[in-house]
Amino acid sequence: MKIVVCVKQVPDTNDVKWSKENNIIREGLINIINPYDEYAIATALDIKKICPDSEIILLSMGPNCAKDVLEYGLAMGADSAIHLCDKKFSGADTSATSKTLACAIKNVIKDFDIIITGQFAIDGDTAQTGPSIAHQLCLPVLTYVKKIIDADSDNLTVRYENEDEIITAKTTTPCVLCVLKNCADLNEPKINDYIRAQKKQIKVLCADDIQANPENVGIKGSPTFVQRAFRPEIKRWCKKVKYNFSKEILSHVIEENKVENGEEKKEQ
Repeated sequence: MKIVVCVKQVPDTNDVKWSKENNIIREGLINIINPYDEYAIATALDIKKICPDSEIILLSMGPNCAKDVLEYGLAMGADSAIHLCDKKFSGADTSATSKTLACAIKNVIKDFDIIITGQFAIDGDTAQTGPSIAHQLCLPVLTYVKKIIDADSDNLTVRYENEDEIITAKTTTPCVLCVLKNCADLNEPKINDYIRAQKKQIKVLCADDIQANPENVGIKGSPTFVQRAFRPEIKRWCKKVKYNFSKEILSHVIEENKVENGEEKKEQ
């Protein structure tokens, strides 16, 4: 079984700066693997425990520094990695990103069984990339996956959640899974894991290598335009209650409710 895990490097800071084109300025930021993608790798490792002959291939699109998350994923236990690195890929939104990743999977990896992504990326939080990859490759997709129940070369049984309930479902392979945090146990790589990872291959590919259409990648292939990006201003105020706590709090709630409903405040 061949498992492709899509991973992303994200900024680990609250002090995000934006360019004139409304893209994140990543220079000078501390970057980490997207936390949801770390669980995606752990999920692939759980499947490999069930199907020991499985091969786990990491796939990431990003600048040179994105190599760090691939090295981390290899230290976690993945078998190999592909780094999509080309200036043509820069400025991509979720649509262009999914098309680029799908192109690499289709034209380079080819005979895959499962594609796993994190449900969200903490620098965008759109939850669109995984389902978009499935759309590009015409594959079934299960989102909000909480746990892998069983797996073989033809089928996959998982537990996922929707708004009202947790569901156990079975799907055929190939397929796409979008996983939540805590869907698998994380094991922090040790020194020996990093030493072993140095012997594993990271293949660097450009747009031409994956036969990507220049019109579908990067800024050119991104229909999304961010008109304005800013940090939300959070305002808080505090009211001190010294005596008759329940009465004072209830009185305050009643007064605030009157204001919200357009009623005039009255003396209690």
